Amino acid sequence: MIGPRAKDSIERIFFAAARTRLVTDAQHVCEIAPHASHTAQGAQVVVLTISSMQFRLLLLLHFDDDETMRRYYAADAQRTLAEAFMEFGNLCCGAMNQQLVAHFPDLGMSTPYVLSGECLPHLRELKPDYRSSYALVIDGSVRLGATVCVCSQTSLDFVAADTETQSESTGELELF
Repeated sequence: MIGPRAKDSIERIFFAAARTRLVTDAQHVCEIAPHASHTAQGAQVVVLTISSMQFRLLLLLHFDDDETMRRYYAADAQRTLAEAFMEFGNLCCGAMNQQLVAHFPDLGMSTPYVLSGECLPHLRELKPDYRSSYALVIDGSVRLGATVCVCSQTSLDFVAADTETQSESTGELELF
């Protein structure tokens, strides 16, 4: 069971992380809107996981390998779009992890990997306690989808600090 304050906190944490970590330039705007369907919003999905003793949070970032995405995320042509986008996804998930660790000190993150967008209907097999989908538009032209899915072994309710007023991390190394 995930309480309403926890759901609100998870959404705010995701929004703040997406707006600061999925953009290639701090001046770019990331618009986020709820997406009514839990269907794939892209042919591919980057999957990231944050796990604790109490819950498992999956962040799935949906994307298409098209010219707009390649120009935005892999313009240097040194890497594939999937490789470049996994790095941005990892930054986004890491920002979420930094906010959640204040409430759950035993968190761990997975290595990102890419699956087909056709995997999304199978999320129901996890029997998530919370699932939310979003449509994202970055810099007016880059279109992504996102699904946040949380499975919990216990009751989960917490209130995250206002992520908009906290100081932004610049990517410094964390030692564990």
